[in-house]
Amino acid sequence: MQAYCVKCRAKKEMSNAKGITMKNGKPATQGVCPSCGTKMFRIGKK
Repeated sequence: MQAYCVKCRAKKEMSNAKGITMKNGKPATQGVCPSCGTKMFRIGKK
């Protein structure tokens, strides 16, 4: 799944992507940028 990396300023494919649930109950996906290692986050189902 693709997400925006704030550090690289580009959309990239997330590595180690896993589905999570936010505090308000909505689904989201959290992963790591393959280039710089920064956390990436995308709201919505995987």
